[in-house]
Amino acid sequence: MLRSHTCGELDESFLDKEVTLCGWCNARRDHGGVVFIDLRDRYGLTQIVFNPDIKDFDEAVKLRREDVIKVIGSVKKRPSGMENPNLSTGKIDVIVFRLEVLNKAETPPLEIDDRVVASDDLRLKFRYLDLRRPIMQKRLMIRHKAATAARDYLNSKNFVEIETPLLIRATPEGARDYVVPSRVNPGKFFSLPQSPQLYKQILMVSGMDRYYQLAKCLRDEDLRADRQPEFTQIDIEMSFVDVDDIIDNCEGLIKHIWKKAIDADVSIPFPRMKYYDAMNRFGSDKPDLRFGLEIVDVSDVVKKSDFQVFKSAECVKCLNPEKDLSRKELDELTVFVSELGAKGLAWCKYTDKGLEGSIIKFLNQSVQDELLKKVGAKKGSTFLFIADEKKKTNTILGQLRLELGKRLNIIPEGVFRFVWIVDFPLFEWDSDNDRWAPMHHIFSMPQEDSFQYLESDPGKVLGKLYDLALNGIELGGGSIRIHKKEIQERVLKVIGMDYAVAEQRFGFLLRSFNFGAPPHGGLAFGLDRISALLCGFNDIREVIAFPKNKAAECPMDSCPSDIEDEQMKELHIKSTAVVKKKNQVLEDIRMMLDKEKVEFKIFEHDPVFTSEDAAKARGTKIEQSAKALVLKADNHFVMAVVAGDKELDLVKLKSIIKAEKLGMASSDEVKKVTACGIGSVPPFGNLFSLDTFVDESVLKNEFIAFNAGSHTTSLMITSKALVDLVRPKVGNFSKGK
Repeated sequence: MLRSHTCGELDESFLDKEVTLCGWCNARRDHGGVVFIDLRDRYGLTQIVFNPDIKDFDEAVKLRREDVIKVIGSVKKRPSGMENPNLSTGKIDVIVFRLEVLNKAETPPLEIDDRVVASDDLRLKFRYLDLRRPIMQKRLMIRHKAATAARDYLNSKNFVEIETPLLIRATPEGARDYVVPSRVNPGKFFSLPQSPQLYKQILMVSGMDRYYQLAKCLRDEDLRADRQPEFTQIDIEMSFVDVDDIIDNCEGLIKHIWKKAIDADVSIPFPRMKYYDAMNRFGSDKPDLRFGLEIVDVSDVVKKSDFQVFKSAECVKCLNPEKDLSRKELDELTVFVSELGAKGLAWCKYTDKGLEGSIIKFLNQSVQDELLKKVGAKKGSTFLFIADEKKKTNTILGQLRLELGKRLNIIPEGVFRFVWIVDFPLFEWDSDNDRWAPMHHIFSMPQEDSFQYLESDPGKVLGKLYDLALNGIELGGGSIRIHKKEIQERVLKVIGMDYAVAEQRFGFLLRSFNFGAPPHGGLAFGLDRISALLCGFNDIREVIAFPKNKAAECPMDSCPSDIEDEQMKELHIKSTAVVKKKNQVLEDIRMMLDKEKVEFKIFEHDPVFTSEDAAKARGTKIEQSAKALVLKADNHFVMAVVAGDKELDLVKLKSIIKAEKLGMASSDEVKKVTACGIGSVPPFGNLFSLDTFVDESVLKNEFIAFNAGSHTTSLMITSKALVDLVRPKVGNFSKGK
């Protein structure tokens, strides 16, 4: 070993001992000719001291941040009053008498400092530097402890860790598969597993009895803070069990993880709540129980009123935050629910004079008295109403409840409120395809007293399904599985799948049931999500070493990337379509510019994903960057263009467009509409038959630059040329970063 101790190990018990340390120069201070450096490794910091009389002092003076060094020195007690109580090594110094520079470092593009957080794109591009930050190393250590605790607990309960394949055939999981072409089987493809679902059931048929795996799962879906294209599950399956057996084992697992990872004591058993109760009371099947503010059904009361909106709605429900909300707050909340699809937000206030508000004239005194009693009102309260079909009303009020919880600061920190959601419907109606669809997956067992409804009324069928939620976040879920062919056939018929089709898609599982499949069930927890919640947040990217961005790309290594033509041939894939798709947008722009005799400058550069990186690569100012954003306005798409130093103000643009709903298009929608990835769309909405809105900030620059169909190619033209060619609507709908 190059070192005798780590940088977080030394204390007063090591006084006057010779030690060897290795690490990164975290900070440097020069005090009257004496050089002090905080030496850092993943274990902590140690202050090392270079006096001018040592042989290597001239080299020490040249040390800079992130240089990697090795030092040999003696441990000494710090002078009285100079101790640092915030460090485990804060009572000692290492007086250096030998220095070896192991590697010099360039000035890092981001600070290795927990107090200075760079942009997400910069952090992902230089992830190896971001991971040097102590907070990131702490987060990965918590994840490590959680994973280790899971393995220790399950091993102690007689579970066997078994790896399942990564190269499989496509299975019906609900999301899109990532596919891998087979070189030795031309024209055929493997799928990457969305979960090990079928294989863990096969293991139960195999008699393994208790299985677990920390399984890598891959799904090609739109990303957000709590989603990644690849993620890790704590995957569990058991034979000869029912719901209570699964829940009891999993509660013990969660208790053990919380204790070992963050030394938190969790009380079990966790409460259980029926699905319909959760939806009716909290508007969510993963309710946040850290605060009250439950939804109240007032349909039977307000339908007696003369307010037509209430009388004609299937359902009217109310939230009472027990606070006098201002008119500004009410207007903001109205915009909030309208973006969720609400037709409006009705409200009234309970004051010393009684109920007040524009809707009160439609409510006679008897209705008002009933309403006050039903809601449990206190003076100084504001009642918020949504009237719509039941499912939509619950969902919107569920989101409004969470928003009010944040705005009113009534959600306690550092509290863990677990709850099992049980008695899920086995099926839900898919109105887009006019058929029943499985709520979870088609292998879930109906409850015994629900079999009678399978053919006559599938909406009444409850499944042996269970989810565990924590603080409004789903940790995981599972079910007791169908293990008999005749039951599986009946369930398949409900969703309109012929058994022969099922045989063709996953027949290997169905065939195995013919040879004595035991009753079995299981559950999968999201390890990434558990780790994030243990750390006190929900963005799973913070506990994944190398995550992808929202476009499912990795700025650090620029994947996904092109492959060589020779490899494409080996895989029996034609590359011409890929090349055409990649370059067509750029070629269309160039043809337009050439036709109109518009001068332009083209840049080829490394992939850029932020306005900051793009400006640096192009040698321009950030405000000269033109960001083109594709949005969904009601049922059509539009384009909005803002300067690189600005952000889009959706509320302002929504007013300009006069749309009821306005939101960012998903990555799939952007690709479908423009054939470009997010961040590479050029500001030429007319190329894609999109109405284009350009913010005034863009036109303040004589020249503007933008990505032109890819993250590695940019164009620069005059802002006047953009207006002449695109004929956009110009307005003010941006805000500063």
